[in-house]
Amino acid sequence: MLPVARTSKSRKNMRRAHHALEPINMHECPRCGQTKLPHRMCGACGFVNSRLSVPVETKEKQEK
Repeated sequence: MLPVARTSKSRKNMRRAHHALEPINMHECPRCGQTKLPHRMCGACGFVNSRLSVPVETKEKQEK
């Protein structure tokens, strides 16, 4: 089937108005100051929240 009428540039762009990319919301780790995603473990120090900390493997341990 063919379209009844051509879709205008304005209508096409209004339909795609919510397709824009949003920047990643990064937060600063309260313990070491590195940037991390909110509600996630810090990759540098392993800090999650005030009651929980996860040990982080360093590159020296991985090479052995």
